[in-house]
Amino acid sequence: MPNLDPCPDSPENLRVQQDIIEKDAVIRVFPYGAITVGEKGEVLADLEALAPYVAAFSDDGHGLQRDDVMRQAMLRAKALGKLIVAHCEDNRLLKGGYIHDGAYAAAHGHKGICSESEWGQIARDLKLVRETGCGYHVCHVSAKESVELIRRAKADGLNVSCETAPHYLLLNDSMLEEDGRFKMNPPIRSEEDRRALLEGIKDGTIDMIITDHAPHSAEEKSRGLQGSLMGVVGLESAFPLLYTHLVLKGELSLSRLIRLMCDNPRRRFRLPDTLQEDRPADFTLFDLNESYTIDPGDFLSKGRATPFAGWLVKGRCLMTVSNGTEAWTDPRLVK
Repeated sequence: MPNLDPCPDSPENLRVQQDIIEKDAVIRVFPYGAITVGEKGEVLADLEALAPYVAAFSDDGHGLQRDDVMRQAMLRAKALGKLIVAHCEDNRLLKGGYIHDGAYAAAHGHKGICSESEWGQIARDLKLVRETGCGYHVCHVSAKESVELIRRAKADGLNVSCETAPHYLLLNDSMLEEDGRFKMNPPIRSEEDRRALLEGIKDGTIDMIITDHAPHSAEEKSRGLQGSLMGVVGLESAFPLLYTHLVLKGELSLSRLIRLMCDNPRRRFRLPDTLQEDRPADFTLFDLNESYTIDPGDFLSKGRATPFAGWLVKGRCLMTVSNGTEAWTDPRLVK
C-alpha cells in the first residue's frame, strides 16, 4: 500500500520503495501507486508515469473526499487500464470516533464511527463508476450496507470488486476489549454486519479476503482503544483462522477459501500466475492437521498486535516458496 514516506506518487518516490524490494524482499512484492500527491486528496499523482510499475492506484488509509478529484482519477485510471482501489471514509462523519458506533461504544463511553462513513462514500464512488466506466475495488468492507451496495452494482454489470478481512468475519463489537489490538480502520462492527459479510462471501459479492496487515510497534498499540494507532497484523494468522473457523465449521470449502485468498486477487489485479509449467513457482505449504495457539511472540512481523492472540487454530505454515526459491521454512523442519 502507498501509505509510505516518501509516498509513491511519482516514479522518483516509487523508486525508493522498488530499491528496498529489490534489495531485501524474499517474496514477490507488487506496489500500489498513490491516487493523489501525498495521499492528500487534492492533486492527482503522476498516474501515467507510475502505471507501468504498479498493480493499481490507491490512497489507502485516506478516503478521497472530493468528487471531482475521484472522477478525474477514474477517467485517467480507465485510460491506463488500472483499477482505482478505494479506502472509503467520509471525514465529515467521523466526529472523532475510533471504534464502531454501536453497543460497546455506548456502554463504555467511547466515540463511535458510524457505518455511513464507509457506505456513503462507496455509494458516491459507484455513481462515478457508472459515469466513467472505471474498474473499481473497495478495500476492507466492514458494513452490511456496503455489501448490499456492491451486490446491486454487480447485478447492474458494473466493473466492481471488493474485499474484507478475517477480523470482520470472525469478530463483532461485543467481543471488543480495552486494548489497542482491537482497534483498526474500519472498525469491527456489529454481529449483523458480520453475518452480512459472511453472506457476501458465500454469494460472491465479496471477491477476496485480505489481511490489511498493519505492523505498528508495541508502543504505538499500547494506548488503549482511544489512543492507539489504527491497524492490526494478519499475515501470519489469516489462513489458519479462516481454515479453522470457516472451512472446518462448514461455512466455506477449502477450495473456495484458496480462491478468495489467492486466485481471485491474482486475477483481479492481473498478477502473474506462478503455478504454470516451466515457471518459477510461488506456493505455501501447510499442515492442516496441526493445532496450535496463536502467540504473537512467535510472529516474525515487526508488528505483534492481533485481536486473535490466544485463539486455538488448525493449519500451521511449514514452508513458503517464492519465485521457485525457499523463502522461509519452519525451523522444526531444518536439521
